[in-house]
Amino acid sequence: MRMNLPQTFAVTVAFFLAASTQSTAAAEAADTGLEFKKIEFRPFNGPGMDAERATLAVPERRGTNNGRMILLPVIRFKTEATSPRAPVVHLIGGPGGSALLAARTRRFLLFRALNEVADVVTYDQRGAGEARPSLACRDRVELPQDRPTLESAHMEATLARCRACAERLRAEGNELAAYNTVESAHDLEQLRIALGAETITLWGTSYGTHLALAYLRLYPARVECLVLAGVEGPDHTLKLPSDQQKQLEKLAAWVKEDPEVSREIPDFVDLVRQVLERVEREPVVVEMPSTGGRESLLAIGKWDLQYLTADAMGRTRTARKLPLLYYTMSQGDFSRVAPLVRAMRSESLPAAMSYLMDCASGASAARLARIEHESTNCLLGNAANFPFPAINAAWGAPDLGEEFRAPLRSDVRALLISGSLDGRTPPANAEEVLQGFSRGVHLIIEGAGHDDDLFCVSDEMRRRVVAFVKDDSISIEPIKVERPRLEWLGRP
Repeated sequence: MRMNLPQTFAVTVAFFLAASTQSTAAAEAADTGLEFKKIEFRPFNGPGMDAERATLAVPERRGTNNGRMILLPVIRFKTEATSPRAPVVHLIGGPGGSALLAARTRRFLLFRALNEVADVVTYDQRGAGEARPSLACRDRVELPQDRPTLESAHMEATLARCRACAERLRAEGNELAAYNTVESAHDLEQLRIALGAETITLWGTSYGTHLALAYLRLYPARVECLVLAGVEGPDHTLKLPSDQQKQLEKLAAWVKEDPEVSREIPDFVDLVRQVLERVEREPVVVEMPSTGGRESLLAIGKWDLQYLTADAMGRTRTARKLPLLYYTMSQGDFSRVAPLVRAMRSESLPAAMSYLMDCASGASAARLARIEHESTNCLLGNAANFPFPAINAAWGAPDLGEEFRAPLRSDVRALLISGSLDGRTPPANAEEVLQGFSRGVHLIIEGAGHDDDLFCVSDEMRRRVVAFVKDDSISIEPIKVERPRLEWLGRP
């Protein structure tokens, strides 16, 4: 939702006012410090590790007198290094992901590696994970099964459920306008002070890179260095349809490299075009078993496939399924895609924080115009951004303004990491951000999508990240990871 000039001016003034007053508020909160208690941290796989847990209390909205506090759970892994580097603070993506949960996955491999040279700290951001209050939405978007979904109908249903969630959360006393990246950046500064650290190293993934860059803009002297994987720059919240088109072309190249699949699919992009045109002309009806045991009809149209395809393309583990899905549909068999469409017709809403953060970050006027222009010429339209930016009509998040989205310039050391097959935060994002960093480097992981193959899996990637944090020289030769095999008929 675009704001008028007076609104935008007010938000921009508040942005800088909060920055100037934050140090006092953070220092007051830090008087009591963080009361860490020792715990044994256990990842899902592998041995556990000694850690400490504490709770950081931060104001819900700075610059007001409501006095309400937010509680953020913090975990710290103390290093045994004799000359430790600045603490490494992990910033999870989403927005809305749980950092405490992510630390228990394979990403723990990088936590452990970094802990050899520095304290490693992670925490759940406001409105996410175990932070309190919870902004969970207890709502589902229910769409009819017996007719194809139109984008307009999908949006109308999503707006209705988001409005219901927003009304409930406000009635419970939550100030939803306080859930934005600027307030989260101030939370991070308060954490730094409470840790007693002069500077911190920021390790961000996906949306966490967006937050890291916002913090750097506000507190440039407090950042030792940046490690950003899956870069979302200040004006990258909304995706470019042309990037989605390029991702289809990358998948087409992937298909060509597979002799068995390419025999049946000589041109994957053209195959997608043909299938989308077919269901646009005449939606397909599939008989599906209902929960009561009786058959029910599921109608599949163009928007259903655009939405599902855009969602799947960003990660190699889901993108690998697309060639087979489109090939079977081209043969008249929609049985593989039908369960996915049916699940999409009954989706749970994510936590409100996921909407509020992205609505507030918004997009520049130039980027919005570019998205509108490109969406008419790309096969998937603007499906990758659904339901943004229109969904802000339900949430009413104040836009952070053009200053927030302006290009950033810094002489802080920065390691930017991109996956060659990342359809969510493509390498072009990092290249654009890199222009503002006099001491920045860009590392490509060949074969990685927007998943753990980008964030933590590669041994070589972990070695280079640790070396960079130590301020050692590193190679920026691309790292290759094993790409999953395309799903195909007869393959296990």
